[in-house]
Amino acid sequence: MATEKKSAMSFIMVTLLIDFTGFGIIIPVLPKLIQDFTGGGFGLAAEYGGWLTLAYASVQFIFSPIIGAMSDRYGRRPVLLSSLFGLGIDYIFLSFAPSITWLFVGRIIAGITGASFTTAQAYIADVSSPEKRAQNFGLVGAAFGVGFILGPVLGGAFSHFGTRVPFMVAAGLSLINWLYGYFILPESLPVEKRRAFEWKRANPIGSLISIGKYPALLGLMITLFLLYFASHSVQSNWTFYTMEKFDWDAAWVGYSLGFVGLVIGIVQGGLIRVILPKIGEKKAVYFGLILYVIGFTAFAFASKGWMMFAFMLPYGLAGIGGPAMQGLISNQIPSNAQGEMQGVLTGLQSLAAIFAPWVMTHIFAYFIEGKAPVYFPGAPFILSAVLTLIGLFICLRSLKKYH
Repeated sequence: MATEKKSAMSFIMVTLLIDFTGFGIIIPVLPKLIQDFTGGGFGLAAEYGGWLTLAYASVQFIFSPIIGAMSDRYGRRPVLLSSLFGLGIDYIFLSFAPSITWLFVGRIIAGITGASFTTAQAYIADVSSPEKRAQNFGLVGAAFGVGFILGPVLGGAFSHFGTRVPFMVAAGLSLINWLYGYFILPESLPVEKRRAFEWKRANPIGSLISIGKYPALLGLMITLFLLYFASHSVQSNWTFYTMEKFDWDAAWVGYSLGFVGLVIGIVQGGLIRVILPKIGEKKAVYFGLILYVIGFTAFAFASKGWMMFAFMLPYGLAGIGGPAMQGLISNQIPSNAQGEMQGVLTGLQSLAAIFAPWVMTHIFAYFIEGKAPVYFPGAPFILSAVLTLIGLFICLRSLKKYH
């Protein structure tokens, strides 16, 4: 049984690595593809890129709880394999998209099939003992870090053969992963532990409301949402901020993102397994949130480009907080509700992704275009630090009251 669970965990990690790599592969070429469709400049391409992100995140917000509830009813294996196959077909669709309209259609499909992340997290909860869940959730961050290093590098390399070639490579990776899973992946949720599909749990609002029956989780869920929202000061503004303040070119932006991925991979793939058993999940959550506040604040006031690399260390180490919080949440949920819960968590991420990029980029623009009383491009990072600090206080209160 232990060997089977280990092999299942290995497959899920490969699945997530390929998912993140596939997502990263298209990052370098998506702006150029948008420009080809619109005939406009970088500014117009950025605007369309924002709307594409909005479309993707909105659909994922709607479908994540549906996919999660379906996996609680029908099992993880069929839902995960269907999502992987659909994602591969979507990448093929995107590689042949004839217009910007069809690119939107493709991103909407990706928002649906990308919900495989929900089922993968539920699978991890199924095959992990309660004391190992936080560490195994940390491996998700490691997969993200490695994928974020490999993806853009591969995308840039294959882009020399054409703008659409990276999409085809991503499709090939997804379909190979589906084929591997079809023959290798075991089911993790026994039939006797499954539960009926109910729309009140499968719609995004209903699934969030259903958390009311777990009052001990509400504070942690709010904290996670604030952290997801805060993270978009980095995800949405990093390129603009470093180019504006330090005059970095695309190459230096790429090096820095690769370094971020490396740090995250080391922390969540290795250090978390050493730190968590020694300090416990609660202290890991506090430690992580405090380091996020320090990291965001340091980014905001960095005066030299090299400082951004130095400040990535506390920011990356803060990554132990998220998996520890997920572990605390998951351990409060019965096995036949793990899919629903992971759907809610993915839904919270998607909800943050709908609004946060717009908020962060507009605050950045306001503080660099002469509208604000002072020139301060680091303003979005300060907002993130404040949101994380609020989350820390909410988390402290929740854990003291219920845990």
